[in-house]
Amino acid sequence: MKRFFSLFGLLLTSLVTVPAVPAQPASDEARWEESIAAFAAADRKKLPPPGGVVFVGSSSIRLWTDLEKQLSDTDGVINRGFGGAKLSDCTRYLDRVVLPYTPRLIVVYAGDNDLAEGREPKEVFNELVRFVERVRKSLPDTQIKYISIKPSPARVALLPKARAANNLIRQFASAGNHLDFIDVFTPMVDAAGQPRSELFQADALHLNSAGYKLWATIIAPHVR
Repeated sequence: MKRFFSLFGLLLTSLVTVPAVPAQPASDEARWEESIAAFAAADRKKLPPPGGVVFVGSSSIRLWTDLEKQLSDTDGVINRGFGGAKLSDCTRYLDRVVLPYTPRLIVVYAGDNDLAEGREPKEVFNELVRFVERVRKSLPDTQIKYISIKPSPARVALLPKARAANNLIRQFASAGNHLDFIDVFTPMVDAAGQPRSELFQADALHLNSAGYKLWATIIAPHVR
């Protein structure tokens, strides 16, 4: 009888034991919270004056550590890049990383990671339209400059989609809407249309000093 109750107890325990739940990946909000909080902390120490130029986007902006120095002829440059960001992230955090500064100009680089995560060129384009519309509602007179998706050696398979997305955005920008298109793609490919590896770090994805020097030369006339 004791053995019966012992076996019954083991069976009952096995039936009611809740299996371990696999850890869920952090949401996009949690993923970026540390970076966004760091921006807020910096602002509490010294809030940039209004009317400046906000650079927002993915790691290509975040890793541009001497951005202000390279664009020294431009007043009020604010770097608000957070690595890995997609265009949707830029839109989501607009209220926290762009609008508080009431900038005269917003320069955005994103879309690269969108394509890498499987989105199509039209989806990237649609997300930029949403970004522009959000800015227009709060800052109707603020100019927006979109830096084209760059051609990275590590993502050479995505070059056709990058070109397609860039073309859609270029056409949209040509219609006005306080939006301009800055083409960094063309000068970053060689005569065969392949990415110039000398502009990238060893990971073949992020820009090196030569890459940023080229970007500064191209972008500076657009932000003065």
